Amino acid sequence: MKLMQKLNDWLGTPVPPSPSADTPLLASLLSMAWLVEARDPYTGGHLWRVSQYCALLANKAGLPATEVQLIALGGFVHDLGKIGIPDAVLRKAGRLEEHEYDVIKTHPEIGKRLLETHPLAGLVMDAVWSHHEMPNGRGYPRGLIGDQIPRMAAITGICDAFDAMTSDRPYRKGMPLDDALKIVEDSAGSQFHEVYAHLFVSLGREGGLQHILGHTDAGIPLRRCESCGPTVVVSRTHGAGDLVFCPACEMGYELYRPDQGNLLRVRGTGKKGTADQLKPVPDQALIQHLAQRLTPSVAA
Repeated sequence: MKLMQKLNDWLGTPVPPSPSADTPLLASLLSMAWLVEARDPYTGGHLWRVSQYCALLANKAGLPATEVQLIALGGFVHDLGKIGIPDAVLRKAGRLEEHEYDVIKTHPEIGKRLLETHPLAGLVMDAVWSHHEMPNGRGYPRGLIGDQIPRMAAITGICDAFDAMTSDRPYRKGMPLDDALKIVEDSAGSQFHEVYAHLFVSLGREGGLQHILGHTDAGIPLRRCESCGPTVVVSRTHGAGDLVFCPACEMGYELYRPDQGNLLRVRGTGKKGTADQLKPVPDQALIQHLAQRLTPSVAA
């Protein structure tokens, strides 16, 4: 069955026609989103974590497997519009001023415009355009209320906010898990969808989130830069002896395995990366892994 026909069947709404949604097409969508993460030194792994949280929450809510995977896809691409935010705002080390926050708030609309030209736009538009909407109507960009907020957006919004709360920033440490869960619980029905918020809190208190918290891929935690905190990203293709760099201060680190252990660790080289070493290269291993995992569930 063709992908768009299948989506029309279970969504109950028309989706624009597209080429077959094979792995390369999904990978192109994931790569677009990854470019945003490459620009922001303090959000390494954010897209992967939000995607994983989204899948867990959608599954906890008892949604069909196909929808769970589509929501996970939406979670990965939700911040696509931040590619249009100036570096002075996106990469600012301190808290944003009000006028800078107004600039950040344009990213859902930017994402919508960018996504509209992609053949798979109908799969994830809700996450990109509406993940900052709130049940109380105080969200953006449209001020949707209650059930006007699409399910994908409601789930993504919780997962996005939770990851932001529990991740380190230059001006603050990430919250402990329990503190962030308490905020989600207290904001259920106002900032967050009431049912999904309580389900997410249950997941966290059952121990279902720790393997994602602070990681950039399955079993791969963020590494600490000596100056900037947990900002150094290691991919599944890296090995002992490889060099990685802090995206904030550009300091280099060599990967090594202590005592022949499986977990790669980092030690400073004392040298900053060259222009060639620092140029952003998409994590193709992660992107291809996600694309291959998502393709069967939406195209079989």
